[in-house]
Amino acid sequence: MFHALLDLLFPRYCLACYGVLNRGEETICTTCRYEIPRTITQPAAQEALQQKFYGRSEVASLGAFLTFTKGGKVQRVLRALKYKGHQEAGELLGRWYGAELKESGFDQAIDVIIPVPLHRKRQKERGYNQSDCFAKGLSESLEIAWTTEILRKGKHVKSQTSMSRIQRMENVQDVFFVENPDRLVGKRVALVDDVITTGATLEACVEALKQNGCREVHILTIATAT
Repeated sequence: MFHALLDLLFPRYCLACYGVLNRGEETICTTCRYEIPRTITQPAAQEALQQKFYGRSEVASLGAFLTFTKGGKVQRVLRALKYKGHQEAGELLGRWYGAELKESGFDQAIDVIIPVPLHRKRQKERGYNQSDCFAKGLSESLEIAWTTEILRKGKHVKSQTSMSRIQRMENVQDVFFVENPDRLVGKRVALVDDVITTGATLEACVEALKQNGCREVHILTIATAT
């Protein structure tokens, strides 16, 4: 009764469609959960995702939960996660994706989950790192530890939103470094981020991990941009 009254006085809204959430729904309504575009069900999106790393750093696997399109539901959720303080959205998507990955046995393929870090200045401004939220959700479902104590961002770089692929690659050169490399040697890492666009940031992270003894890297993102 109390929760019903709260929902009446302070209705909760779906971050994907902005509709009112029903009792028992969390962050994203049931309809949107099944309607948001899944990368695994879209062969073209799958192929485009794999092409992002052709001829680049070798990774053991590359996966994205959702497909990002401009103005779509996935963009709305990611904007809420990244800019509006809805950390719970990243955790929820991480739990959903992690549950599916565990069913496929992916939890047996990795030893640790590492989110792509923000520079401390950017994280202080925002208050959190959206990739940490996703990593936390994945960790809960996969039952694999996640840590922010290994991969670091050493310098603050310009926003990459309007940059070309080459500009993005140049922008992140020598930006990431490994702290506590002894914790990385021989490990199979799931490197996680919110969105993969050109892949420049992830490639820079992969190189930093491999140069410090990482056995192999699997990349997981919330979404891939088409």
